[in-house]
Amino acid sequence: MPVGFLPLSMPARLPQSRFAWLCAAGAVLALGAAAAWRWRRGRRERLVQVGTVTGLCIYPVKSCKGVPLERAEVTEMGLRSGDMRDRFWLVIKEDGHMVTARQEPRLVLISVLCENGHLILNAPGMKELIIPVQVPGQNPVKNCRVFGLDIQGRDCGDEVAHWLTTFLKSEPYRLVHYELHMAPRKCNKIHIPFRANDEVPYSDCAPLLIISEASLEDLNTRMEKKVTMQHFRPSITVSACSAYEEDTWGRIIIGDVELKEVMACGRCILTTVDPETGIIDRKEPLETLKRYRMCDPALKAIYKSAPLFGSFFGIDKAGTIEVGQPVYKIIKC
Repeated sequence: MPVGFLPLSMPARLPQSRFAWLCAAGAVLALGAAAAWRWRRGRRERLVQVGTVTGLCIYPVKSCKGVPLERAEVTEMGLRSGDMRDRFWLVIKEDGHMVTARQEPRLVLISVLCENGHLILNAPGMKELIIPVQVPGQNPVKNCRVFGLDIQGRDCGDEVAHWLTTFLKSEPYRLVHYELHMAPRKCNKIHIPFRANDEVPYSDCAPLLIISEASLEDLNTRMEKKVTMQHFRPSITVSACSAYEEDTWGRIIIGDVELKEVMACGRCILTTVDPETGIIDRKEPLETLKRYRMCDPALKAIYKSAPLFGSFFGIDKAGTIEVGQPVYKIIKC
């Protein structure tokens, strides 16, 4: 029997006080948007529903297509589903410097899956490529450079290097895989607002990016040519809130996961890459965003000339989240 529902005959078999308690409990479950209270480490906190999760997405290979999910594990370094971990693979030049869709827009056309211990790559005009998730230990570890910080990655081999180079028609590129024993990048060395415990492998600067559907809808009212959520590559999308409300949430709970909003996401030229064609526009949606989504002048040292769209979150408590779950804002009392 679903929680919160009672058969019509139940009242006759329950004491009045017990029946009243069950009815009240059912009402609380049914009214997910209602405020609730909890005690946490001696503090009283109020939980207020501010939205509902409508999408989850992992991007296993940085700048390649995302993989939509109904359910995902939230780890200290981002989303995970089985062997798929967010931005645990990276395309690099032979000198170790990262390659993203900023330099190679057609990376967004490569689809990625993980099945039976293998990474599966597909791209237009290319034969499907299957390589093991666990890279052989004899493969060399590369010293890589991601947004000015050093990080390691184990080389995934010549076959995938040739596949990427052939598809992109580029100089020689290689694919590397981050392994958990390797030192991650510290987010506070990328942007000052992050905490000492916020860390990532090859992600730009944060474990999670959250964007509301209302924010995208508002942007598209200002655009001649509409854009999609795929232009912005969020980890989590949320509905049932106002446009840009995600910038104000502070601390939130989704399922058993607790997140802390650290800073807004300053957008770059990557947002101008069409995820369907792999063609870079270099103008929109950045030009439209710059007309109304620039930071407070007092924060220009952090965001510089980048317009803001979506918010970065750090992980306070790992766990599991699902599409359809409510998003609660934590309010200290």
